[in-house]
Amino acid sequence: MNARFRRPADTRVALGAAVVLLVLVNLTIHRWAPGWGLLTPVAAAGALLAVEHWSGGDRTELGLGRGTLRRGAVWALACVGAVAAVYLAGALLPSTRPLFQDTRNSGLSGGDIAYRVLVAVPVGTVLLEELAFRGVLYGLARRLWGPPGAMAFSSLLFGLWHILPSLHLTGEKPALGALLGGSWATALLADVGAVLFTALAGVLLCELRRRSDSLLAPAGLHWAVNSLGYLTGFLLR
Repeated sequence: MNARFRRPADTRVALGAAVVLLVLVNLTIHRWAPGWGLLTPVAAAGALLAVEHWSGGDRTELGLGRGTLRRGAVWALACVGAVAAVYLAGALLPSTRPLFQDTRNSGLSGGDIAYRVLVAVPVGTVLLEELAFRGVLYGLARRLWGPPGAMAFSSLLFGLWHILPSLHLTGEKPALGALLGGSWATALLADVGAVLFTALAGVLLCELRRRSDSLLAPAGLHWAVNSLGYLTGFLLR
């Protein structure tokens, strides 16, 4: 009896459990209990690791194998440098500078920005999303469908993950609101566009994960895009 319970869970069952867990986490963060802060993503990351262990997975499947950490760190640093160069160019060009304006950040102090860059983004966003989409989901799906199927599955869910946080995008991004207008139809269009864009971003992040064989590479790019975006927007106010 004990041996039966120690057997790894079926991969499809574990994958389904991870998807259901992420749906509940998304609703908790954006609807049910947004005030819980970092508690939800940290608890969710722990639950995802439990699902991976339950399915018989290991650190290597998550992209955290000992032999790949150095290579992943090199890829991560290269991604951070590339994003920094693109943001610097965008900040210097008058035509692209308004893209960094975001009403969600207009009242933030330097300390608030430092907290977001050093704590909220790496722990509340990157840790959860990379572990979920390029770690657990990608690893489980790759067992079933290989790398191409895992990339498609993970990236589709990564796009859908951003439905709720993108609902008010035209109001939060002045440049986007000025371009599309403020009607419900344009808000829906912006949300669909955000889902498609993040799904394509998921493809890029999965490819980084595949090429580097490390979760650190997509995590580095993800952190740089979000955190350096906050920092650049703050400096341009």
